[in-house]
Amino acid sequence: MESQKKTYYIDVGTGHISQSATAATWSFKIEATDAEITQLRALMNQNYSTEWRNFFRAHVPVVQYHDDTDNHVYDSTLQQIYGMIYQLGDKEAKDHIESMNILPQQQ
Repeated sequence: MESQKKTYYIDVGTGHISQSATAATWSFKIEATDAEITQLRALMNQNYSTEWRNFFRAHVPVVQYHDDTDNHVYDSTLQQIYGMIYQLGDKEAKDHIESMNILPQQQ
């Protein structure tokens, strides 16, 4: 049985996911099931971990951004996050993500 969709407010920069529009700042409004939110949270957690690895690696100037595997992983995961938000988001979220041109092909 499919669980019911609930409204969530997302801030990609902070990784914040909330059901309250007033709890924190947010950028995107989506409708998602518990399973979809769990998947989105996992992607955000993965990018958070990658950000830390990238932070420490950034202090080694001999590796350029485009040659760093962690940067590719981060970029790919970020596209997956925005892809999910695009699929689950309201019209404003979809319009904003389209204007960013971050997805390889609009979903």
